[in-house]
Amino acid sequence: MGAGGGGDEEGEGGTAGSFIYSFVARGTMVLAEYTEFTGNFPEIAVQCLQKLPSSNSRFTYACDHHSFNFLVEDGYAYCVVVKESVGKQICMAFLERLKVDFKKRYGGGRADTALAKSLNKKFGPVIKEHMQYVIEHADELIKLLKVKAQVSEVKSIMLENVEKAVDRGQKIGDLAEKATDLRCQAQDFKKKGGQVRRKMWLQTMKVKLVVLVVLLLLVLIVWVTVCQGFDCTK
Repeated sequence: MGAGGGGDEEGEGGTAGSFIYSFVARGTMVLAEYTEFTGNFPEIAVQCLQKLPSSNSRFTYACDHHSFNFLVEDGYAYCVVVKESVGKQICMAFLERLKVDFKKRYGGGRADTALAKSLNKKFGPVIKEHMQYVIEHADELIKLLKVKAQVSEVKSIMLENVEKAVDRGQKIGDLAEKATDLRCQAQDFKKKGGQVRRKMWLQTMKVKLVVLVVLLLLVLIVWVTVCQGFDCTK
């Protein structure tokens, strides 16, 4: 495979035919790599690596019937180059296995000061083992990935239903709160209505008393006028 186009890769058995090249890098520095092929895959992969953002992410680049797959996490990049016939899910499953194994062996800062390709001797064979495992168990991994995808889909549906239920609960809560407010307003209205009725009754009684007093005064005045005093027996 040429730097920008085609070429030949020569296999030495084992993983020949699908998984071509893989590495683990800190930033843009390759710490460990493995391949059974000759070619310029490492150069192209490093060129792609230098263009990747430093944030956690996943990327796939296609070049000359091959795909360059990257998993970037916590400042480390995991790469695998495969033929285009290999599915992206299988590539990511391989990179996840590679990442977990690398962190298990070199986590906690043990690889933070490692020099370029200084881990080749110890971790290179480990990369080969993961390649062989993924190739030999590809069908199982595909089934597992499908199950995980289904679980993820079910989880998403459940979360969506929970959110809807919570939203409905909030709406019910809002209605209950409004009902409580209306009930309080009704009680206040009833209380104020009672106060108004009592006030009107008192005012009515006052008017009646005033009228009664006026009538009594008129009767008294007529009595005094007719009788020329309080005694009408004279």
